[in-house]
Amino acid sequence: MTHWRRFLLIAPAAGLLFFFVMLPYVMVLVMSFRSPGTGTPYGEGFTTGNYAKFLSESYYASSLPQTLWLGLVTTAVCLLLAYPVALHIAGASRRWRGLLYGIVLSPLLVGIVVRSYGWTILLGNAGVINTTLRNLGLIDRPLPLMYNNFGVILALAHVFLPFMILPLLAALQSIDPSVPQAARSLGARRFTIFRRITLPMSMPGIQSGAILVFVLAISSYVTPALVGGMRVKTTSILVVDALIDQFMWPFGSAMALTLAAAAGLIVLAFALLTRMKWT
Repeated sequence: MTHWRRFLLIAPAAGLLFFFVMLPYVMVLVMSFRSPGTGTPYGEGFTTGNYAKFLSESYYASSLPQTLWLGLVTTAVCLLLAYPVALHIAGASRRWRGLLYGIVLSPLLVGIVVRSYGWTILLGNAGVINTTLRNLGLIDRPLPLMYNNFGVILALAHVFLPFMILPLLAALQSIDPSVPQAARSLGARRFTIFRRITLPMSMPGIQSGAILVFVLAISSYVTPALVGGMRVKTTSILVVDALIDQFMWPFGSAMALTLAAAAGLIVLAFALLTRMKWT
């Protein structure tokens, strides 16, 4: 009877996970092996040609390392920017902590489309930055700030920075203040305290934030499309193009699953390496 009660308790959550998480993934997996169709989303029979096409044709295959590289660099930039901010908020008084929380969360009140479009206004050839520099006589030609990797990484880092700060902040606030105080009383310097105490104890926040930002960055569509245009081809952009514009559902599904598998391997390797180093 106890087993049935446990089953009834987890049944609603298990049902939601199955129908809204597992089942769609299974359908995408099956779709990725379907044969291409003519005038239809897919044809009869099954094939591995969709994966072979993605990995063999340079136009599509080159987007995978490009996407993963953008995700890794964006994650690194967010971590470098977020850690000092989270460290400052964690050490702030209660009076200021709420205000700083609000400042960190305020960008989330604006949609990603609006924030990405704002970067096009800033980084464009006739944008605010280039226009200001030309008016000051500092440049003769517009700087290439947009439609390249630099602009995409900058915009992605701005969009996903709060998702790095919040996990870091939670981890830093969980550190017992008496531990660094004891180290300081024994003569440890600030950098030693940070290297030996603060950084290792904040590793769960680094892991969570890095994984979250990396997954969001590689799956982002709006920001690379607006800021990068078609000059920065990510796998997410090619997937949407294959599904909507070209109506090739099996091929788009194969690209999406290949990206998910590659990202999963990177996340697993990162989790294992950080766990081995800091535990």
